[in-house]
Amino acid sequence: LDCGATDINEEMKKAAVKAIADLAMAESSERVADAYAGERLVFGPEYLIPKPFDPRLISEIAPAVARAAMETGVATRPILDFDAYQEKLAGFVFRSGILMKPILDRARQDPKRIVFAEGEDERVLRAVQALVDDRLAKPHLVGRPDVIAKRIERLGLRIQPDIHFQITNPLDDPRYDEYWTQYHELVERKGVTIDEAKTIIRTNTTAIAAMALKRGEADAMICGTYGQYEWHLKYVLDIIGKAKGVQDVSALSALILNKGTYFLCDTHVTPDPSAEEIVEMTELCAETVKRFGVIPKVALLSHSNFGSSPCASAGKMRKAMAMLLAKDLDFEVEGEMKGDTALDEKLRERIFPHARLTGSANMLVFPSIDAANTSFNLLKVLGDGLSVGPVLVGIAQPAHILTPAVTSRGIYNMSAVAVLDSQTKNPSRY
Repeated sequence: LDCGATDINEEMKKAAVKAIADLAMAESSERVADAYAGERLVFGPEYLIPKPFDPRLISEIAPAVARAAMETGVATRPILDFDAYQEKLAGFVFRSGILMKPILDRARQDPKRIVFAEGEDERVLRAVQALVDDRLAKPHLVGRPDVIAKRIERLGLRIQPDIHFQITNPLDDPRYDEYWTQYHELVERKGVTIDEAKTIIRTNTTAIAAMALKRGEADAMICGTYGQYEWHLKYVLDIIGKAKGVQDVSALSALILNKGTYFLCDTHVTPDPSAEEIVEMTELCAETVKRFGVIPKVALLSHSNFGSSPCASAGKMRKAMAMLLAKDLDFEVEGEMKGDTALDEKLRERIFPHARLTGSANMLVFPSIDAANTSFNLLKVLGDGLSVGPVLVGIAQPAHILTPAVTSRGIYNMSAVAVLDSQTKNPSRY
């Protein structure tokens, strides 16, 4: 249909069969593995054709059939750009496709070295396979080589160490003495002894990945597929630190809902940010939103509408708004206001007709981590939302901390964000 074929000929049928066979021999996707938990989905007597829920069917078979139609002269609308066509097809399967497109396009132009702290995690390994296939990054895994090899084999992946990715083995690395010595120099005045530094650099993969980034052996890092966000953040801040002139880092989380895409901050870092910190996170997060190709429309949220409450939290947001108005900003911002007022322009016009915000807000700044994190998780579940992030902003080098709920696609997306961060902060010299 897409190429306007006037006939379904034998060559098109053969192309479909070959595409199905190739997909059967490829590694299974995470979605299929979850749907058929307990089954070993590797090509063999028990797995001859792909499962019907495989999201890659549409993006592999359709282009193959279209090519065959064009080659045999029955296509009336030849497809000129198959890469763009496959991206369009993938958009029907991956809801993050449209939001991530500008990020992915720029990442491919200059792939960077990303170190993954949890290199043994199956979701990480699936993401690394996709990153290698799409030429988005140069992966570096922290983990035990034998464990990584066994899991790659079990998952039926095609990636190979030293060819497609590098490995840092925490149990046996020639740089161990350099790592723990440099780490201790960074934290010796934070109560960390030499023995503790040695143990951390032998056992803590987040610290190891952060040291690789600090030493320039990687361009970005990804961690957080297990454990608490705050635990990972401690080591990232101890080793990488905040960007010059930044008061505090913050976390920006995106949610793709049926009604649109919304960015929420700060969902993971500062429990009760000051007005000054809210101003800073608003500016930093707005710049990050722009990287997704989205024009930020910012609302400072509260239980109060434009001065209706004397409560301290509402006063804090009013103060932050006044400070933002004193700046020369290139994006719309308004507040303090309630959530429905931020999203409903007609309601906002009735309550406050002189609002500086037009349309619906797409970046929501909350007065506390309780409000931001609770709203994020409620929206994600009740609105069947797809999350991207969290993106750690204000950090000195590209480092992102994910959450245990992340999928392999989520790791893939955040890897592309990390590559773009590295391109911006450290243009390619290799």
